[in-house]
Amino acid sequence: MHQPDVVVIGAGISGLAVCEVLHRGGLAVTVLEARTRVGGRLLSSPLDLGASWFWDGERRVRAMTDRFEIATFPQYRAGDAMIDERDGVHRYPGNPIDGQAHRFVNGAAALTNALAGELPQGVVLLDQPVIEVTDELVVLTATSRWQPQHVVIAVPPAVAVAAIRLPEALPGNLVDIAQRTPVWMSDTVKVVVTYDEPFWRSDGLAGSAISRAGPLHEIHDLCGPDGSPSALFGFARAGQPSGLTESEICAQLGRIFGPRAHAPRELQIQDWSSEQWTNPAMAAPESAQSSPGFALLGHAVYQQPQLGGRFHWSATETAPNYAGHIEGALEAAERTVNSILDFPR
Repeated sequence: MHQPDVVVIGAGISGLAVCEVLHRGGLAVTVLEARTRVGGRLLSSPLDLGASWFWDGERRVRAMTDRFEIATFPQYRAGDAMIDERDGVHRYPGNPIDGQAHRFVNGAAALTNALAGELPQGVVLLDQPVIEVTDELVVLTATSRWQPQHVVIAVPPAVAVAAIRLPEALPGNLVDIAQRTPVWMSDTVKVVVTYDEPFWRSDGLAGSAISRAGPLHEIHDLCGPDGSPSALFGFARAGQPSGLTESEICAQLGRIFGPRAHAPRELQIQDWSSEQWTNPAMAAPESAQSSPGFALLGHAVYQQPQLGGRFHWSATETAPNYAGHIEGALEAAERTVNSILDFPR
């Protein structure tokens, strides 16, 4: 039986942020991660297959980029947008699609890689899915038992409900709320296509498009800060009737951006809806999430720890102000850290 001060379930950015701060504060912390990598929905290879952006006013992200000297740059917005309708493709003067966002030079995973790099070997344990947390806060995996003073759920609440047997002593309405809280990216397929050059820019296009006529319903420029690597990315909806094929994607891109877009150097499809640790329906099909309520994001039940102040929720979906953003994950982590450090010892 391992007995650290804190067990964090999930090595996404919120879980790693909790662990890193508590470790610096002298607590013994273990992170149990079901995947074989850290980062969660921050995945870069090297272009972002998960989270890409942060926005002005998101002070926690900016503080982290400053601390770790992670270079950022503005999202490319210059040029016209394209509208892909069933009656044809239309060029829209200006770019009403992209907001004033920022990106990370080496991808969003630079944040989680930096946090993980601050932790000693053996603190983050990969390929360790948690199967149960008991009323006594014993954390069980297939191969080990942990009895910490505090447990932090740093995965989406709905995934936690689907994949982990949670304490029966939790408040009656909490599990229902958690199960119905939407999971950011759980129904998202992200498609990244790379080219030899950002030809759309020389055509006066921003690389952004909205479509009602193809598999990608939203498209953006994903180039590096100097235009290299040259890439576009698009969002597709999971579970399309015809599936999602490279030929359909390339045909749509060629229709919108011209013949050069029809033959990318590389095309990557990241289907987050098929990820067991992102989509609650994949984690436990028999208890698939139904009728998610977006008003439940940042719900009051997540703001106070349960079970005598020792059971904490820390994922972007639990943040009252920035749910679904990287900033929201850090907001939740900050709340969790404060609760643990303020707990009487």
